[in-house]
Amino acid sequence: MKHLRRYRLFESTSTWYVVNNKLERQLEFNDYREALSFINKISEIFESMNHHPEINWTYNKIKLSLSTHDAGDKITELDYKLADSIDKIVN
Repeated sequence: MKHLRRYRLFESTSTWYVVNNKLERQLEFNDYREALSFINKISEIFESMNHHPEINWTYNKIKLSLSTHDAGDKITELDYKLADSIDKIVN
């Protein structure tokens, strides 16, 4: 319940969704190179936070799934922080 309450605040300004105990966001870019550039930018954030999401990438479409493996693959505050950091690059 704690995560759901936190998510309602987060959800009002973002396009992340809770799916199977993960935060998910889908993005579409103009082409392959633009999608690759985005992944390269956000990978620096992953490394700096030592928090690595699942990335599903097909040509110009990317789906990110965030959960904390050490917490049993559940959404934690770290996932919200990572999502916020990703949103700053997207927006």
